Amino acid sequence: MNSKTVSRQVELVCISDVHLGTFGSKAEALLSYLKSVHPKTLILNGDIFDIWQFKKSYFPAAHMKVLKQLCNMMAKGCKVFYITGNHDEMLRKFNGFRLGNFQIVNHITLELNQKKVWFFHGDIFDIVIQNKRWLAKLGAISYDTLILLNAFVNKLTHWVGKGPVQFSKRIKDKVKKSRKYIGEFEQSAAIQGARRGVDYIVCGHIHKPEMRQIEALGKKIWYLNSGDWVENYSALEFNNNAWSVYYHDISTPKQQEMLPAKELEMDIVDMDNKKIFNLLIDEIHASNAS
Repeated sequence: MNSKTVSRQVELVCISDVHLGTFGSKAEALLSYLKSVHPKTLILNGDIFDIWQFKKSYFPAAHMKVLKQLCNMMAKGCKVFYITGNHDEMLRKFNGFRLGNFQIVNHITLELNQKKVWFFHGDIFDIVIQNKRWLAKLGAISYDTLILLNAFVNKLTHWVGKGPVQFSKRIKDKVKKSRKYIGEFEQSAAIQGARRGVDYIVCGHIHKPEMRQIEALGKKIWYLNSGDWVENYSALEFNNNAWSVYYHDISTPKQQEMLPAKELEMDIVDMDNKKIFNLLIDEIHASNAS
């Protein structure tokens, strides 16, 4: 019996808010998903890295394996568009950079099934991000700490034979993901999409997977959100001229281990942003040369 996993052929995959470099990032689940698909185009829709918190002494081997898998996908012909977000905004100064199948952009419009699709991260519609950046960064650090505490609590509940507790998600649902916040965000995005004359808008940022029509400026716009790889393990897939939200099953893979810095595959903890970027470019260059 052949145990080798056969990848699903998909025209386009869009993921966002992976937050590599933080305790909350579920890199092993993402790695499992990336190995299960073979897309022609991959959209990395912002906050793939969490550069806001990148200097902490934490970057597990699983996080580096995600980068290597992305390079493997590019080497096999997959076109990868890296759209910058707020947590990886340092890369915005590299807008337009291209190397082989890899390109960095701040946003991009593609035509799929004769429909215009506008991809962007979405932080431009977040009032907190735009007006009180210090508060947004403080919230990000607090949320990451909450995720770590939640993981510790879940280990305790597992030892006593009880199911996981999702109190980090419950608190976030009451604060950041309130109906008012989400509604204003989605409506603002739809209005900008109508002004640009597109049929679909695809974003991330608020960590809430979604796919629905919104009326804006007298036009119906499809609003799609890819969710995140912190709590929802979700992606957007476009195949056979149709969109769908994909939720990755994490019931089988073991939970990601939080490895200390000394166990890193590559020591990048003390690197500055320029060195990190050069490291990624070297990896991409090597994948295109292979």
